[in-house]
Amino acid sequence: MFLTVDDVRAAIAVPAADLRSDFDLNPDVRAVELGVHKQRRAAVLCGLRPVDGHLHVVLTHRAQHLKQHAGQVAFPGGKIDAEDRDATDAALREAEEEVGLPRTDVEVIGTLDDYLTSTGYRVTPVIGLVPGAWQPLPDPNEVDRVFEPPLSFLMNPANHERHHREWQGRRRYFYAMPWEGHYIWGATAGMLKHLSDRIAATRAGAA
Repeated sequence: MFLTVDDVRAAIAVPAADLRSDFDLNPDVRAVELGVHKQRRAAVLCGLRPVDGHLHVVLTHRAQHLKQHAGQVAFPGGKIDAEDRDATDAALREAEEEVGLPRTDVEVIGTLDDYLTSTGYRVTPVIGLVPGAWQPLPDPNEVDRVFEPPLSFLMNPANHERHHREWQGRRRYFYAMPWEGHYIWGATAGMLKHLSDRIAATRAGAA
């Protein structure tokens, strides 16, 4: 599957009708359990970097010493602070702090629909084009390492696995996209799955 920036632009041009969440694969969870009214705002940067003519996605392994989600795969990002103008400003700030990506070097394409997490966040994924020559400089206080799987792999439904774990005495399902020893799962995989669905729907509509 060969994808271009125009494919991504077209996919995010029209907002979806429903919010996606960590509970998409768990219909037994009532809407009220999502705690929508308690969601804290956050933003992440889904950075797309061209490598040898193909787009790759900038992802991180969170530092092992962090109190929350230590070692997990994530987009650069975090809470929207009072001084941030909006979600895009927050995502660019976080990416600059976490992986040394100058905000002025990112060409913002747009935003994907907000994503609700089971940990109480309403996350806005910001999509941006990263220069091909950029070299990551991860902040060891927040990030152990940066890796960049191909967008084509992440957008291919054949690579969207459904895994499960026991949570509060009940089995909960989630998306996972293992790639070369990296375990991409949870909210990060859920947001990538949403983008994949949008791209598939856009292509189907254009056919």
